[in-house]
Amino acid sequence: MLVGFISLLLSVFQGAAQKICVRESIMHHMLPCPLPPRAGAKYGAAAFTGVLGGARRLLAGGGAASDYCQRKGKVPILSVEATHQLHIFIFVLAVTHVVLSAITAILGIAQTRNWRRWEEQIQLNNDSDPQMIKHVQEFKFIRDHVKGHGICWKIHGWLRSFFKQLYGSVTEEDYTAMRLGFITKHCKGHPKFNFYKYMIRAFEADFKKVVGISWYLWALLVVLLLLNVHGWYVYMWLSLVPLILLLVVGSKMEHIITELAVQVVQKHTAIEGDVAVTPSDDFFWFHRPKLVLHLIDIVLFQNAFEIAFFFWLWVTFGFKSCIMGKPGYAIARLIISAVSQLLCGYSTLPLYAIVSHMGTSFKKAIFDDNVSGGLVNWAQNARRRKGKNATNPEVGGSSVDGRYGGDIQMTNA
Repeated sequence: MLVGFISLLLSVFQGAAQKICVRESIMHHMLPCPLPPRAGAKYGAAAFTGVLGGARRLLAGGGAASDYCQRKGKVPILSVEATHQLHIFIFVLAVTHVVLSAITAILGIAQTRNWRRWEEQIQLNNDSDPQMIKHVQEFKFIRDHVKGHGICWKIHGWLRSFFKQLYGSVTEEDYTAMRLGFITKHCKGHPKFNFYKYMIRAFEADFKKVVGISWYLWALLVVLLLLNVHGWYVYMWLSLVPLILLLVVGSKMEHIITELAVQVVQKHTAIEGDVAVTPSDDFFWFHRPKLVLHLIDIVLFQNAFEIAFFFWLWVTFGFKSCIMGKPGYAIARLIISAVSQLLCGYSTLPLYAIVSHMGTSFKKAIFDDNVSGGLVNWAQNARRRKGKNATNPEVGGSSVDGRYGGDIQMTNA
């Protein structure tokens, strides 16, 4: 829907954009291709009207409407041809983003197939069996994460978190400890709560937000297009940003699991039964677990931009076009984007799927669809009754409002 709205805006303001004129010397600095050494004014005018094959058709193509600026001795900042190419690229980018996000999400869910088996095993366990008391260091979850805890633990912990995200990011002990910690905090009266199903429902709800392209991502798109200037090689460096960001985010989430284990050691000497961590927003950046989702959203969008831009340029201008840049750089950017996409699906998304629930609050996916729909309908009916009572004070309060006090307050057990 947002893509169609942007295309509509481009069509509506197309004429106005062609009348935004700038000096030709300014646009020369924004070209993605170098000007010939003996280029004169005629070449400059031709370059902006698209006669020479569209060296800058993306931002400064040309047509009859550009006469308005030519009469002033200037060039339009966005021509008819540029608008047309921008329409095509926006469509290609949107399709690429949706397809790559879906593939990445499917890969991420496939990585959690072991978690379902662990959950099924836990559901089959008999809670009536006597619970043994063990020293905290006897648990494998503690030994794996608190190994080397001491003076150099911060460095060792971050290094271990960095490398662990690349192999077996979540073990069975990790899953069991975080599952029990979540249930102890939010579902204490329901020890057989199916944490895996809740986690997948929450992940699917978050995925809908990732697939959607927010306004700040479109603003990022404009910045990325403007940075395609000859000699800057900005795209080569920008292609590394998603990979670096994914490694940082993955390391942070692995380190949160380690911090949860350290917190258990600091609070307990011996534990009856299994290890249960204590979820808290304090472990996340700025105490906001949702920030991780926004970072993943930006990474997936920038990867989609890199891949869509590569194939769009290839089809539109050709692989050897100067706007494509050096072939080695173009291929390297494509490979880096592919590696980032695989890393996101293989490690980052599965980590987010479970670690994001280690915050203070829970998500509405904790209720199934029927319960969620019932609560929404109840809230809407309560608001309507409250509005009627406010307009007609002689009518007594409804039985629902009177019985429940007009509000629902959900507290964590």
